[in-house]
Amino acid sequence: MVRLFACLIFQLAKTLQQSEDVFVPALTAVPVLKKRPSADFRLSLETLRVNGILASSGDLQLQTENLAAQLKPDSVVGEISARQGLIYFKLNRSLLAEKLLEPFGKGENNNFGLNSELFETLKRGTILVEFSSPNIAKKFHAGHLRSTIIGNFIANLKQSLGNNVIRMNYLGDWGMQFGLLGAGFSRFGCMEKLKENPLQHLFEVYVQVNKEAEHSEDIKLAAKDFFRQLEQHENQAMSLWQQFREITVKEYQHIYKRLGVHFDVYSGESFHQAQTQEVIRELQSRGLLKTSEKGTSVVDLSPNGDMSNICTILRSDGTTLYITRDIAAAISRKEKYCFDDMIYVTDKSQENHFNQLFHILLTMGNSWAERCRHVSFGLVQGMKTRTGEVVFLEDVLDEARARMLHNMNQSNTTKELENPKDTAEKVGISALIVQDFKGPLRSDYKFDWDRMLQAQGDTGVFLQYTHARLCSLMQRNEGVEAAAFNPSCLCDRTGVAILQHLLRYDEVLYQSDQDLQPKYLVNFLLKLSHFIASAHRELPVKGSPPDVAQARLRLFSAARSVLASGMRILGITPVQKM
Repeated sequence: MVRLFACLIFQLAKTLQQSEDVFVPALTAVPVLKKRPSADFRLSLETLRVNGILASSGDLQLQTENLAAQLKPDSVVGEISARQGLIYFKLNRSLLAEKLLEPFGKGENNNFGLNSELFETLKRGTILVEFSSPNIAKKFHAGHLRSTIIGNFIANLKQSLGNNVIRMNYLGDWGMQFGLLGAGFSRFGCMEKLKENPLQHLFEVYVQVNKEAEHSEDIKLAAKDFFRQLEQHENQAMSLWQQFREITVKEYQHIYKRLGVHFDVYSGESFHQAQTQEVIRELQSRGLLKTSEKGTSVVDLSPNGDMSNICTILRSDGTTLYITRDIAAAISRKEKYCFDDMIYVTDKSQENHFNQLFHILLTMGNSWAERCRHVSFGLVQGMKTRTGEVVFLEDVLDEARARMLHNMNQSNTTKELENPKDTAEKVGISALIVQDFKGPLRSDYKFDWDRMLQAQGDTGVFLQYTHARLCSLMQRNEGVEAAAFNPSCLCDRTGVAILQHLLRYDEVLYQSDQDLQPKYLVNFLLKLSHFIASAHRELPVKGSPPDVAQARLRLFSAARSVLASGMRILGITPVQKM
């Protein structure tokens, strides 16, 4: 892929007498049309005009035709055509297959698409991704699924593109809710139940104490007192809180293992409690901290300084808030990890919080806050299990596995599996991820069990089925690849469509990196799977002449490799059989 791209770039640079790198953003692979043949690459003259490579005035179509006339077909480019401000290049079909599939004959398939010229412009460095971040002492609610899988995708993508990625889980382990839980546990808690089913028992205590607090001032006062004890690090309160935290992390790690997600750091609001005092002093020394009419300490974020937009930093009793601890956490992370970029992954209801956070950090003189980014997402509507309204993630994973296992047992094509439950788990999680990732992250979407688990159509099940089918094809034809590779055997439309689609893989990864949206990669892999399905029907390996069989097998091997690579970036573990 790189060599083909480089040949085109070289010819353009020579013709226009410009450096090669100016053409990289203007030259892109053409999206494949299933119905009719298309060119392989197209050059946008509008991009060249915007970037000052060509004159920005004059008739664009005339300029396009004049430039196309200067470019001549050669051993690489078979046809050149021009229309609507674009120049199209159709490559020599044999050379396209030879160069594109070359890495897959040398065992270099793991880096396919990742050594593209496109990525030379990307700055690589240390990137801290904060995601998942549930509250301790609570069961992992299904609402945290989106942050977990989106953050994991971003971390996987950044790492695959050569960055040093720090995966951080910033636990909600501080705040007034722990005052309420601590006060509730002293009244309704039971150590035996805590050992038997820790998070379920803490959930029950929390529900009960919230109900009592609605009409009991004593409970409210006890909650405030317990949180005060925590802030002052009194032994008994801290010991109970520490027990809650350790229990929670252990339970969460079990869920993360099922999802195939890991973290380098388990942090939390509590880690930065002492540092909040330094933040307060810094804000005071800069004259940024003001006292409101209610007695709270605030930072005025309004452009005119009229207190029309304030951010509360301290309550009237002097206790800290989430934003206070987030400011301290950001400063501490910069000092400890020296990150180049930091990405927060939370739902869109927190957009204002992060706008305020970045604003305050910049006002405090931290220019690196410009390289902090909030990736927001919408809500999942209608995510329910058969058992009830309150949906915990473990219940959702269990149900996805159970439904998938049932579907596999009902299917005539299901292979005999060593561990069908494990396969059903992986495929069920794939279905969850693909349903979540198909659209823009900021959009809410309606959860649909039946649609999500369909084997046909644009689903995670379809991706897994395609990968398993390719694995089976490779196993049945071991030894065929020993024949010499003849790329001219792949010049039919079905084979060329897969080759052309693979040309776009680096562009899809680049676009995903720019927007941090998984939809581009998901849609690329789904389309690839549809092309593979057509090739299964139209390009048989068994019964074909040896050179044809070998060439087709190389094509299927490349498709499987790219499919698996893309799935792993999305956070999906490809299965070998299903």
